[in-house]
Amino acid sequence: MSSTVTVNEGFDVVRRRLAALLTPGVPVVSEPQPLEVASRGVQDPPTMRAAEVIEAPMRARPIQDIRETGFAAFLDGAQWSLPAAWVGSVPVVHGTVAAVIRERRERRLVTWRSPMVERALYVPVPLVSAEARAAIDATGLRLVDTLDARKAESTHPFALQELAYRAVLAARERLEQSLGAQWCEQSDATLFVDGGISGSAAMARAKCVVGVVKSHQTLHANDSDVAVIMALRPRERSSVVRIAATKRTAVASWYLRLRDSTGQDPLWGLVRVEIALAPALDVAQLAARADRISSWILAETLPLSAPDSRWDNMVYGIRDCEEFLRATRA
Repeated sequence: MSSTVTVNEGFDVVRRRLAALLTPGVPVVSEPQPLEVASRGVQDPPTMRAAEVIEAPMRARPIQDIRETGFAAFLDGAQWSLPAAWVGSVPVVHGTVAAVIRERRERRLVTWRSPMVERALYVPVPLVSAEARAAIDATGLRLVDTLDARKAESTHPFALQELAYRAVLAARERLEQSLGAQWCEQSDATLFVDGGISGSAAMARAKCVVGVVKSHQTLHANDSDVAVIMALRPRERSSVVRIAATKRTAVASWYLRLRDSTGQDPLWGLVRVEIALAPALDVAQLAARADRISSWILAETLPLSAPDSRWDNMVYGIRDCEEFLRATRA
């Protein structure tokens, strides 16, 4: 269930209201750090996952024909999680999630339909008293139980904050997938999605959706193929592989080097692309589609996404989405 977004649901208003309800007379003075920053030290460890090579052998494949882009729109999401109050050692986190599709019309990017925005308070409900629960409910904001009928593995305050961060992240992914599914129902034009698409069956099976992954905490490659991927030069892609994970839809995927990584780490300027797997697999057709989509992505690298720190593997259309979404944070 999504909440109705109003100005009064912004973080500062909710924080002051919670302070008045939970600790009357105590002024709000501190500026909390967003959990998106605080939780960066709590990442999943770097991992490798084996992948079936469809377009064998695994090798670098040059993209020689950089043609005009075929992307009609861009989808991205955002999240902001801030501790609004503490009930003893239990955090009450104010989370905002948003998603938007920016559609290309006459060489300009405009918002498709309306952006989706949800705000809620994220709390491990079983760990707060009935009195505190009543105060939290009095804010009028939707309440999300970060334990969701589960027992807390740890009651360390920062562990509880991490639970809230993960819950907000899941809400953001749900919003992105919902908006992407709506696009698939309404349009056959190609949608560029920031991130993987295998978590959404609707997007992972749609021919009109391309997922582009910028982070590489998990490398989808066999040990013997890693050197090939890391050595990709600008405008080269790897062979196409099949990625299948539990509770996710199988997709075709490949790595693409956008920019020269000389003097940088081996993942600099590298993205991983995901598209739907055709029911009747034709390797030659799949390879041709990988070349075509790779050329579109390369065409989108101009203008640069600077001054964003991730300009090496970000396209301008996604930067435009992020700039638009920042306005939903208030």
